[in-house]
Amino acid sequence: MSFRVLVYTRTTGYRHDSIPDAVAAVRALGAAHGFDVDAGEDPALLEASLDGYAAVVFLSTSGEVLTAEGRARLAAHVEGGAGFAGVHAAACTEEDWPYYGELLGARFARHPEYQPGKALIEDRAHPATAHLPAVWEFTDEWYDFRSSPRGSARVLVAADESSYEGGGMGDDHPLVWCREQGAGRVFYTALGHAPEAYADPLFRAHLLGGIRWVARVR
Repeated sequence: MSFRVLVYTRTTGYRHDSIPDAVAAVRALGAAHGFDVDAGEDPALLEASLDGYAAVVFLSTSGEVLTAEGRARLAAHVEGGAGFAGVHAAACTEEDWPYYGELLGARFARHPEYQPGKALIEDRAHPATAHLPAVWEFTDEWYDFRSSPRGSARVLVAADESSYEGGGMGDDHPLVWCREQGAGRVFYTALGHAPEAYADPLFRAHLLGGIRWVARVR
């Protein structure tokens, strides 16, 4: 089943060097798996009708990236049944919009230095995690969040803080989760800091599974 995805990469805060690699990876996934990808960072993209998009992906966005019209369009689109996927710094986005924090499920607090660590797969009955080993060794920034989304979201992957230095959430440290918002679906992964992540077959399949899930495509 063909569908269309909008990848939004606007930043008004920190800008990740990995954004071009990330967009290229999503485009390659689309070409290989039968979906179309539009990508950009002009706020006007979110001010226009989103009806043609099965999913909107905020890919390492940061800061305030939407106009009032864009906020209204995005909220209505998800509430009406479309998908939303957030990747990495999407959790550092739209601090002035309370709805966005609810939509995503948690907000970024801090991160230690970029380093190797272990991610624990809590739920493998999801297309974003079904292919992953029970303990996924990865290198990233291991984001901490201001609160755990557990309870309002289905946690898929958690950080093993004993495997790296500087973790700040303790035993309950979700990294990847999904949830329902209105009639829509939301997926978030905290991973994806470095360009190298987007060349990793396991991470690419992880992204693909999340995008397809929010778009309701198997």
